[in-house]
Amino acid sequence: MKLTVVGAGSTYTPELVDGFARLRDTLPVGELVLMDPDRHRLELVGGLARRILTRQGHPARITTTSDLDEAVDGADAVLLQLRVGGQAAREQDETWPLECGCVGQETTGAGGLAKALRTVPVVLDIADRVRRTNPHAWIIDFTNPVGIVTRALLQAGHKAVGLCNVAIGLQRKFAALLGVRACEIHLDHVGLNHLTWETAVRLGGPEGEDVLPKLLAGHAGTIAADLRLPHALLDTLGVVPSYYLRYYYAHDEVVRELGTKPSRAAEVAAMERRLLTMYADPALDEKPELLAQRGGAYYSEAAVDLAAALLGGGGTPYQVVNTYNRGTLPFLPDDAVIEVQAAVGAQGASPLPVQPVDPLYAGLMAGVTAYEELALEAALHGGRNRVARALLAHPLIAQYTYAEALTDRLIAHNREYLTWA
Repeated sequence: MKLTVVGAGSTYTPELVDGFARLRDTLPVGELVLMDPDRHRLELVGGLARRILTRQGHPARITTTSDLDEAVDGADAVLLQLRVGGQAAREQDETWPLECGCVGQETTGAGGLAKALRTVPVVLDIADRVRRTNPHAWIIDFTNPVGIVTRALLQAGHKAVGLCNVAIGLQRKFAALLGVRACEIHLDHVGLNHLTWETAVRLGGPEGEDVLPKLLAGHAGTIAADLRLPHALLDTLGVVPSYYLRYYYAHDEVVRELGTKPSRAAEVAAMERRLLTMYADPALDEKPELLAQRGGAYYSEAAVDLAAALLGGGGTPYQVVNTYNRGTLPFLPDDAVIEVQAAVGAQGASPLPVQPVDPLYAGLMAGVTAYEELALEAALHGGRNRVARALLAHPLIAQYTYAEALTDRLIAHNREYLTWA
């Protein structure tokens, strides 16, 4: 089996390779191709990747290349983990929205739109080349904003499924709090990428006992602290939101915080410099502990599970993925991309039935879905007016003066990536 990772110069990649090594029985990889245009980073990451496999006795061959067509030729699955513009572009996404009193974040609000405008055309070009070279390959998208990027891929007819690590992280946390194995926890996970709620926590599978009330009764304080949201909010919701909901439920508080400390992008850039120095050490043959602070926890487990299921080799039968709605949430369009539990197999992902969704969060889902539709139009067709319309539709913005000011800043900071600007 041949797998290709596009964007493999990412410091995430050793986490992924470690997962391939540990979970070899789930996904027997014979060749792993690491592709990235940054040859220096690719050399460092590739060297560590080979040492990780050697240490764990994995027989797979690792190939590194900056040639995309060579990388995807014959691949069974292609994993996308891109950051167009790197941490420098992320730094801008997280700062200029604050000038207008809005959240600066790489996947949410105006910064998220900027990332989508930079990313969607690049991803679609890659996917087209994958299809020309190997039309049967699955594309697994870990590239943010996952919902918009996955919708672009599906809308263009590609064999694609979107992946995020939020659900698997919560599954692990809940299992630890309840004192059970992670595989015993099934989440009723509903929403859009980075806009999700856990409406039930079931033991044993989709039909298992819902222990969410027990979990909240005994551990709501711990969960609320992890989310940096008030305990009382969980009582109001009656469910567990993802930590990205803090940008909505505590918007003004977050804006004040972000204005008083270095950006997350600056922190990550410094961390990446340290990680790359570590990766250059020929004695290092395992992922360093520092990598856990980089983000992307359990990404490798989620990616291996998804790839194994899509390629017919096993994997967990039910997984949280990003795929077409197709009536699952009746208040959203069929071609909206939602993030829910799905049955995953060689034919793709089929969402499981979802219980009726409380209007308290269904309304927010509908608003963000409308924004994502407009954001994708802007990414595909360009134009200042399309950008302004998407920003005006976003629930975190939704004011004309903010949308106009943010549109000007977005274009000014991203002109080199926008062919129409």
